Amino acid sequence: MDDFPEPVTEQITAEKVKASIDNKEDFALLDVRTTAEYARGKIGGSINLPVDEVSQKIEEVIPDKEQTVYVYCLSGSRSVHAVDAMARMGYKKVYNMTNGLLAWRVKGYPTE
Repeated sequence: MDDFPEPVTEQITAEKVKASIDNKEDFALLDVRTTAEYARGKIGGSINLPVDEVSQKIEEVIPDKEQTVYVYCLSGSRSVHAVDAMARMGYKKVYNMTNGLLAWRVKGYPTE
């Protein structure tokens, strides 16, 4: 049996992520889309780890389980699975960006 409670996916808006970037807050930004999707456009400063690799590789990519992590994909559905997996692994401050990169682009925020 796991030592961690059943996770509840915490949400964060694109606006709050943008404010965190602008305020230079301490957090990691994780993009769980495929490497091909990531290559076509991403939020600056993000780390790419496809959702199907999160359970195997997240501890290498983001070893600090106390680190605040904002997770996104294209629409917010794959990132929910990544956030839930990370919470089960003991990550304490992990948030799904609601509606993903689509919400980011609707706001007119920059991508690379």
